[in-house]
Amino acid sequence: MRLLMTAAIAALTLTTASAQEAFPTKSLTVMVPFAAGGSTDLVARLTADGLSKALGQPVIVENVTGAGGTIASAKLAAARPDGYTLMVHHVGLSSAATLYRTLPYDTKTAFQPLGVLTHTASIFVTRPDFPAATFGELLAHVRQNKDKVTFGNAGLGAASHLCGMLFQTLVGTQVTTIPYRGNAPVLNDLRGKTIDMTCDQATAISSHVKAGGVKGYAVTSKTRIADFPDLPTADEGGLKGFDLSVWHGIYAPKGLPQPVLDKLAAAVQAVVQDATFIEKLKGINTTAASKEEATPAGLTKQLNTEVDRWAPIIKAAGQYAD
Repeated sequence: MRLLMTAAIAALTLTTASAQEAFPTKSLTVMVPFAAGGSTDLVARLTADGLSKALGQPVIVENVTGAGGTIASAKLAAARPDGYTLMVHHVGLSSAATLYRTLPYDTKTAFQPLGVLTHTASIFVTRPDFPAATFGELLAHVRQNKDKVTFGNAGLGAASHLCGMLFQTLVGTQVTTIPYRGNAPVLNDLRGKTIDMTCDQATAISSHVKAGGVKGYAVTSKTRIADFPDLPTADEGGLKGFDLSVWHGIYAPKGLPQPVLDKLAAAVQAVVQDATFIEKLKGINTTAASKEEATPAGLTKQLNTEVDRWAPIIKAAGQYAD
């Protein structure tokens, strides 16, 4: 009996090891915490195409929306760690650790980071008839008018929400914050002159600036962006120390077998170095991550650093989820 049990265990071990070495043998799913058509969805679909090419299997994108991205995150944390369920998320994964008073997972320990994928700047924009001519004048107007200025965002944890909190911290005053359900209604109200300003990813807002529907003032990155060379960085424009890159990363559940982790990590490296991926990102004002960032260690560092960065900003703003 003991010999039979030993043989069975050995056979199971060999079968499991063989399955890991053969990974993947079926399609993978990449969850997106936000609705189809948004910036994160675009990055996820480009990433899925690259992963499919690198791994030789279909990669399906599934939009799992709600609660500022925490529903998808909780689903990933509870998923089987076999490499077939992944998630692409942006900087909001790090801020949710403080925005939500309780979460069904620990942001720093529940996931296996695979690599940073992209970086993109945001752009400060206003309604088209806003009186300020420069970003410096915009800052002066905000400081003088304080809570009379309305700042729309795409909802709790959205890039525009985080940008707004950081803006208010560094400008030294509070504005009237108006949350929406997504960036489309924010832009509609900006164009309709119902609200004064927002700050959103260049991926989503560039076309509206170019068309004149909204007025662009400054970008949030450390350097100017190619499509808008005349727009200063926020730091150049007078908001010293402002630096906000909306980064995206790709995650698996914690506990992946090492052979599976190695294959996924190699696939992520292939994606960020793929010429088609890089070129398509340029078309939406986004930059691929470096080889060093696009690693499990690179994303682990990025995630942990950003969790710690946003905690005091969110606490100072007092903008928590109910």
